[in-house]
Amino acid sequence: MSHIDLAPIRCARGTVRLPGSKSISNRILLLAALARGNTLIRDLLDSDDTQHMVQALRTLGVVCESVGAQALRVAGTGGSFPVKQGDLFLGNAGTALRPLTAVLAFAGGSYGLSGVARMHERPIGDLVDALRAIGADIAYRGKPGYPPLAIGRGAITLSGSVSVRGNVSSQFVTALLLALPLARTAAVLLVEGELISKPYVGITLATMSRFGVLVEREGWSRFTVPRGDGYSSPGEIYVEGDASAASYFLAAGAISGLKGGGPVRVEGVGRASIQGDVRFCEILERMGARIVMGENWIEAGADAEVARRGRLRPIDADFNHIPDAAMTAAVAAVFADGPSALRNIGSWRVKETDRIAAMATELRKLGAAVEEGTDYLRISPPRSSSLNSGVAIDTYDDHRIAMSFSLAAVGGVPVRINDPECVAKTFPDYFQVLAGISQR
Repeated sequence: MSHIDLAPIRCARGTVRLPGSKSISNRILLLAALARGNTLIRDLLDSDDTQHMVQALRTLGVVCESVGAQALRVAGTGGSFPVKQGDLFLGNAGTALRPLTAVLAFAGGSYGLSGVARMHERPIGDLVDALRAIGADIAYRGKPGYPPLAIGRGAITLSGSVSVRGNVSSQFVTALLLALPLARTAAVLLVEGELISKPYVGITLATMSRFGVLVEREGWSRFTVPRGDGYSSPGEIYVEGDASAASYFLAAGAISGLKGGGPVRVEGVGRASIQGDVRFCEILERMGARIVMGENWIEAGADAEVARRGRLRPIDADFNHIPDAAMTAAVAAVFADGPSALRNIGSWRVKETDRIAAMATELRKLGAAVEEGTDYLRISPPRSSSLNSGVAIDTYDDHRIAMSFSLAAVGGVPVRINDPECVAKTFPDYFQVLAGISQR
């Protein structure tokens, strides 16, 4: 499908059952493969990124069997993959390629890791440098500092600490944390500089604990992995609903509330979530959303004041902790009654596309005035207070651009989303689910 035309949505109202979190799904898949014992994973996300991880694990000799809908039984290898040589293609899945880079450095085999063209433009040099410093044998098959990679039979030595920069991608820290228990000795990971996207490292620590490895954390700069026997299966484990995906529907509830619609409820994530993106609710509340939250659900509408005014409140906020959900906030900002600033979003530059440049370009199509900085966007809503009608949004093969700009239709104008199938990366049936809560 080259595009999808979204008609104006008069009212968004209803309940959405969220798909599983991509971040949690791929962490659980990898740890289940490394653990002792079998793991039954329920509510697993079925998307491009998770399919790449499952296929990679099968290539490495891990038995993964489907058990009904949204469940997979993974036979753990006890930390040693049966297959010691192979080439793995991981698409544009950073949550697969980066952790596997670290884990395979400990695996005692020879492997090739590659992805799509954009994956080969996403930096991995800091992770490779950290692994080489402890004896890993990793070579670049193309441009230094970027995939594709060749991983050989290095001799890992953990006589001291491991260091990695924290200001490029939290996935480098996650990758090292996931791999260090394979050494079966105590290890200290030091993060140099400011760690971005801290909540995603929090997801990593929480997932590791469910597989029996408790990491001691001193702030966000020092992590101690205790000596132990590696990972052990919890037997059965559930994947939380995707808090990043929740942001689109919660924003839809708030925007629809400006014209008498809403609320919208999401199920599968709530107060008990281990995902940092639930804090998007705090941003929405600052913009004038009425948020109600339970242990496993969240509901959003508009509070009485912004509903009377018919516009959200502008924000000036640091989004370092929730960079994915920040994209939803960027589109919601065009429904505000003044300029908004999204700060500390430099990590957008090395995501599925250069998201700062892409979001600025597409927001301007809707009529917003946008100032683009190295790590910020300043967004002024259209002067007429109504969005440009019928524009075509380019998505840059980026699922989050496609989903966030669908909110233009919730605001009451028709919009065309080019290459809508890019949402398969995390939410293959997103547009059908959106249609299910839409009244036209």
